[in-house]
Amino acid sequence: MNDEMDFENRIVSPTEIMGENDSDNPLRPRTLDDYIGQDKAKENLAIFMEAARQRNESLDHVLLYGPPGLGKTTLSGIIANEMRVNLRITSGPAIEKPGDLAAILTNLNEGDVLFIDEIHRISRAVEEILYPAMEDFAIDIVTGKGQMAASYHLPLPHFTLVGATTRAGQLTAPLRDRFGVQLRLELYTPEELARIVTRSASILHIPIEPDGALEIASRSRGTPRIANRMLKRVRDFAQVLSDGVITLRTAQIALERLEIDELGLDANDRRMLTAIVKYYRGGPVGLETLAAAIGEEAITIEDVIEPYLMQIGFLNRTPRGRCITKAACLHMGFDMPDAQDGQIRFDGN
Repeated sequence: MNDEMDFENRIVSPTEIMGENDSDNPLRPRTLDDYIGQDKAKENLAIFMEAARQRNESLDHVLLYGPPGLGKTTLSGIIANEMRVNLRITSGPAIEKPGDLAAILTNLNEGDVLFIDEIHRISRAVEEILYPAMEDFAIDIVTGKGQMAASYHLPLPHFTLVGATTRAGQLTAPLRDRFGVQLRLELYTPEELARIVTRSASILHIPIEPDGALEIASRSRGTPRIANRMLKRVRDFAQVLSDGVITLRTAQIALERLEIDELGLDANDRRMLTAIVKYYRGGPVGLETLAAAIGEEAITIEDVIEPYLMQIGFLNRTPRGRCITKAACLHMGFDMPDAQDGQIRFDGN
C-alpha cells in the first residue's frame, strides 16, 4: 500500500485531489461578490481592479500566498472575470525551460491574466526570463550557437501575472519585489465556512440545515476545499440515513464514521499524537525516529500532518525534536503533562 498516496487523498488534506481543479467546477465563485471570506484582501483587490479599469490599464502583478485550499486559484479566475480578460493557467513545475515560458507569454493577448501556481518551484533559468517580462513587458531570446547565434527582442502585450504559493519564503527577493500587489490569504472562521457550505449545498441542490452546515464547517480545518469535500461525503450519508437532508445529527454521524473529530483531526493525526505520548512520553522526538515509529515518510509528516497540528497548538517543533502540547493531551484524553526542562512528561502509563 502506498501510504503517502493515502495521506494525499485523505478527506482532510488541503491539497487538491485529482479531478477537483476543474475549470468548470460549479462551486468556484466567479465574482468578488460571490467570494466569501478574506474580507481585507477582497476589499483591497476590488479597489486595485477598479482603479486599473478606470485608467484602462492591466492590473499590476499579484502574488497570492497562504496555506493550500484557501482559494488562490479561484481568486485568479475572479480577477480575470472582473477585468473582462482571458485567464491562462499553468504551474511552476510545468515550466521546465525558458522556451516553455516564452511560448506562453507570446501567446497572451492584451490585458490577459497568466496564473502560475506553485510559482516558488520555477527554475532559476525560467525566473531570469520572467524578470523583464514582468517589468518591461518584453523578452530576449537567443537562437543558435556560436557564430550562428542571434538575439531577438520580443515585445509582449501588457498582462497581469498572478502567482500563487504556499511558501512565500522560498521566493527569491527579486521575484517577490516585482509583484505590485501582495495578498496573504488567512484560514477561515467556522461561520465563514458555514456560509460557503450553505452556498455549495444550494448549488448542488442538497437540502441542509444551518446546524448541519456549521457542524461540517467546524471540522474543516479552516479550509474551504476541505469543507466542500466533506459536504459531498456527508451528502452520501444523508441520502441513505435522513431522506437526503443534512441535519446536525446526520453530519455528526457521517463525520464520526469518517473518523474526523470536532477539531478536524483524522485517524492519521491522532495516530501520530498517540505515538509521541505512548512511545516517547510526549517528546521531544526526532522527525526520522517518529517517522519510523508510525511507518511514514518524514517528508509526509513534515508537509502533510504537522502544519495543521502546529496551527492549532497541538505540536511544537524544538531543536531537540517534536513535542506534544497540553492542549493536545486534553483533547486526546491523556493525563495532564508536567513541563520540566523543556520536556513533557506524563503521570501514569
